[in-house]
Amino acid sequence: MKRTPFYEIHLELGAKIAPFAGYEMPIQYDGIITEHKRVRESVGVFDVSHMGEFKVSGRKALNFLQKLTVNDVSKLQQGRAQYSAMCYDDGGIVDDLLIYNLGESYMVVVNAAN
Repeated sequence: MKRTPFYEIHLELGAKIAPFAGYEMPIQYDGIITEHKRVRESVGVFDVSHMGEFKVSGRKALNFLQKLTVNDVSKLQQGRAQYSAMCYDDGGIVDDLLIYNLGESYMVVVNAAN
């Protein structure tokens, strides 16, 4: 099993660790309700170091991303990110993802499990 750079910190903070997409990942600390309230009232941090990153470039990169995701990628300004979803042909959701406009290319960040 792989570990993210934050694995030891998660342990020190009392995280419950479980396997996820080949990684030992924190899945819970104090409980769902407590964590939900903490994020809503203060701040939450999500360890994304296990996620996949893809560079999409070339003259048809935008067209490809327009077909891949449900949001309008053409509205994404350079240096900004867009939260979106990728769907199956029948409309069901494969998973959520992030798209970054890097100017000459895009970076797509996907869930490690999918």
